[in-house]
Amino acid sequence: MKEIILCKYGEIVLKGLNRGTFESELMKNVRRRLKPLGNFSLKSAQSTLYVEPLDDEIDMDEVFDRLKKVYGITKLSRAVGVEKNVKSIFGAAYERFGDILKVSKSFKVAAKRSDKSFYLTSPELAAQIGGMILEKLPHLKVDLFEPDVTIVCEIRAEGAYIHDIAEDGAGGIPVGTSGQGLLLLSGGIDSPVAGCMLAKRGVIISAIHFEAPPYTSERALMKVEKLAAKMSEYCGRISFYTVPFTRIQEEIKNNCPEEYFTLIMRRLMMEIAQRVAEKNGIEALITGESLGQVASQTMAAMVTTDAVCRMPVFRPCIGLDKREIIDISYKLGTYEISIEPYEDCCTVFTPRHPKTKPVLSDVEKAQAMYDFEPLIAEAVENTRVKNIKSY
Repeated sequence: MKEIILCKYGEIVLKGLNRGTFESELMKNVRRRLKPLGNFSLKSAQSTLYVEPLDDEIDMDEVFDRLKKVYGITKLSRAVGVEKNVKSIFGAAYERFGDILKVSKSFKVAAKRSDKSFYLTSPELAAQIGGMILEKLPHLKVDLFEPDVTIVCEIRAEGAYIHDIAEDGAGGIPVGTSGQGLLLLSGGIDSPVAGCMLAKRGVIISAIHFEAPPYTSERALMKVEKLAAKMSEYCGRISFYTVPFTRIQEEIKNNCPEEYFTLIMRRLMMEIAQRVAEKNGIEALITGESLGQVASQTMAAMVTTDAVCRMPVFRPCIGLDKREIIDISYKLGTYEISIEPYEDCCTVFTPRHPKTKPVLSDVEKAQAMYDFEPLIAEAVENTRVKNIKSY
């Protein structure tokens, strides 16, 4: 029997007249993720994407793993498809689950009849398949609440599908349905989480990183590129921009009051990021800020950074505490990379006593002590870009 993967939609089913656009974008994303693995047939029906391998040697474990990271899919199952009759359904169920049933104590058959023209109701089908299994394996008991094995039989318009309990997918809506955002990507824990949270809402993610050699190392840059590659398992291909930031940081240190170092640095980063975004048709900035986490992430501090912004700034982690952010980073697989001991430019020239309740006019006055415009233009001009993807 040939294996097929059933991918269930989530929010896509609520999109009304726009649903076709979301389904189309999801199928494009799935094709891109699976293309290196072989040839597939993709078909959408009854709020489900059917992913069928066309080559015999395809690694279905890898296929399933990649599909679990595609935004827009909420549940997915590895199933076998057969004709819609009890004999075929039982044969497929026994072939697929027979070995594990022989060493189990209890089981359950869960039937779902999407095709209402099928001659048995869901309870009737479950009872018949369950009875046939008990005849074959009389040592088993039926347990509807905590079975050792659950066999799911779905009756759909295209046929009958047998699988075990569906696993959770990435959820959200397909990347590419909500515009483009530029993520300020440091080497820390928060910003990769922020980027993936916006990708989950359909945003195409690009990333911008500020390097400051010799204060930051080549290994620090490699670490951030690794983070972008890990993010791309969920976000798809990421355009990765690297900004030379050394001269700007040195001039901040040499010309501005120490307590404003971080705030001025953040304002200049936002200005540079905006210009890069504007040059590349990107509509918004994204940061990993969490309210009150550090001195530069107080409400007053954010007012001073937002004052230079001409486009929306999204902060998806704003209401999360550190434990919640870490939990998401574990799930995404970015945590172990984020804690590698290579510091980014945000740790360079950190003030001993940073302002936590800055006044905008005071910050602007401190920044005006040096003309940063030529350095901003130079940094934008010398920004490098590369495409990063995991597959």
